Amino acid sequence: MQKVLAAAAACLFASTSVSALAAQPTIPIIVKDTTAFYWKAMLAGARKAGKDLNVNVPELGAQNEKDVKAEVSTLRDALVQKPIAIVIAPSDPNELAKPIEDAAKWAKIVDVDSPADAKVFSAQIMTDNVAAGRLAADGLADAIKEKYGKAEGEIALIASAAGGATDQRAKGFKDELAAKYPDFKIAMEKIGDGQAANDAKNAADALADANLRGVFASDIEATEAVGQALAETKKADAIKAIGFDSDPKIVKLLQEGSLAGLVVEDPFKMGYDGVRIALAAAKGEQTPAMVAMNAELVTKANMDSPRAQELINPKIK
Repeated sequence: MQKVLAAAAACLFASTSVSALAAQPTIPIIVKDTTAFYWKAMLAGARKAGKDLNVNVPELGAQNEKDVKAEVSTLRDALVQKPIAIVIAPSDPNELAKPIEDAAKWAKIVDVDSPADAKVFSAQIMTDNVAAGRLAADGLADAIKEKYGKAEGEIALIASAAGGATDQRAKGFKDELAAKYPDFKIAMEKIGDGQAANDAKNAADALADANLRGVFASDIEATEAVGQALAETKKADAIKAIGFDSDPKIVKLLQEGSLAGLVVEDPFKMGYDGVRIALAAAKGEQTPAMVAMNAELVTKANMDSPRAQELINPKIK
């Protein structure tokens, strides 16, 4: 696949032409799953940048975050369009490394959301997940203190799957607990295998602890499972939960009080800045090697604010 990628690119063009920059340039964006709300928001941000900057932005990607082969194939297809740059969210840091390095021979590459083991990026734009984990700890402490008077007691940490961003969020969460909230005890840590049935089981197991006062669900799948379990068991008043990211179902759980808060990223801005910085790199302008984006805590109390609405209700169409 990698040899095909390089050969296809070599047959198409030898370098970015001046005329391509003078006319409307092409900068495709490749996401992990074009059907998911998070990635739709990122595509919408890239689309907006394309309109603002007069750039043709093909919206590409797989339909399953685990379909690495589909993303490699999509990267090859993107090169067929003779882009001056490509924005990509790598689905696997190892498997995408060589294809990205090959593609970088023909176009500037900007990495968004998640890293890959390649040294060819003009820029990387992603959430500071350690800081996001710290924010989740503060949010959970505030919710438990409001209910019980003190930030203390047993809490659980749940993730749908291990690795990458969820590990970094867990680190930030634990670091913040150790630094600021010594009276909390992580009584249970559940890491799933990416399957919805196991997410539901892990949520149910955690909520069965009679002493539990709080939960941090560190990804969107675990958040939905925990929020739904709290709604069904009617334990949301006693057990406060902070989730991660959002979609319409999860926002409804927040609005109904099943979740105490959400730590929310900004994929719309990530997509917008990805195209903006990719264009600058193609023009030979200096670009930042790394752009660390901050997540924000959205609660029922602030969810109607303009900034919260930008995050949980982005204009994806």
